[in-house]
Amino acid sequence: MRTAEFDYHLPEELIAQAARPRGTSRLLVLRRETGAVSLDRVSSLPALLAAGDLLLLNDVKVIPARLRARRPGGGEAELLLVRPLGGADWEVMARPAKRLHAGVALALAAGHAIPRERLADGTWRVEFSPPLDEAALAAVGEVPLPPYIHREHGPSAADRERYQTVYARAGRAVAAPTAGLHFTPELLDVLAGRGVETARLTLHVGPGTFKPVQADDPREHRLDPEDYEVSPAAAVALNGALGAGRRIVCVGTTSCRALEHALATGGGRVLPGAGRADLFIWPGYTFRGTGALLTNFHLPRSTLLMLVSALAGRERVLAAYELAVRERFAFYSFGDAMLVV
Repeated sequence: MRTAEFDYHLPEELIAQAARPRGTSRLLVLRRETGAVSLDRVSSLPALLAAGDLLLLNDVKVIPARLRARRPGGGEAELLLVRPLGGADWEVMARPAKRLHAGVALALAAGHAIPRERLADGTWRVEFSPPLDEAALAAVGEVPLPPYIHREHGPSAADRERYQTVYARAGRAVAAPTAGLHFTPELLDVLAGRGVETARLTLHVGPGTFKPVQADDPREHRLDPEDYEVSPAAAVALNGALGAGRRIVCVGTTSCRALEHALATGGGRVLPGAGRADLFIWPGYTFRGTGALLTNFHLPRSTLLMLVSALAGRERVLAAYELAVRERFAFYSFGDAMLVV
């Protein structure tokens, strides 16, 4: 298996710069057993799913994780929060990282960021003054839109609302679980009325979701672990569905990876509590719980495309992507969706 086998050509104009209204996106349906593909709309999900299916959502909340700072000499710096380290400290990706110096404070829109030490993987441990509680973060941070979404003057208020699922509850994601961006409360109600059960877990999506696979052999790639929590109620719902042979429909690769990691570490059962998902899923992987997957279209050579290929087969997935390009689907975070059943 080579990384180059997961490449495809995507015209730049198909990278969505703005999202369609929730619930109106186009949907490509890929059936794993036959490879058959059909074109539909996200609004058709109630007809495409079955009574008794369990829809697994990642209810994490995206935080305004991108901070613009100024160095003492006047130069600009950009900080992207990765995860809290306790107290006022966070692990941070910095740009330009080489211009940061331990103990030399950076000025934020309100307060300061003080680099303390360079960490092993090139990130920094940074102390924030004042500490980044919800109010402080709202004052200094902005929506961490992916680098392929361009905003000349930075993210807008509309971006802050749209780059968040309607069921976001809590957490500290620095990237949205984008498959969930398609849902409206009304669509979820219709699914519930059709007998589709819903369960929620929380996986704190990190910047590693955009980390490219640079090794020729993807098995040499280091996947950044991401923290997740499963509530007792979610564990009961998931184990009940698995025990009854009902299909679990994962909304997004984040829900899928958390579920599969939980089953791997729980001996085939989902245990309530916290975990760190470091499971890299590529073709040849045997899924323990995922019966179907709703997901957006992913970057070439990415770990996310490899996960989808593990579920549906590399050749079939790439053929579906080629069709999506021909049909002018919108790609990536603000783009259209794909349902693998």
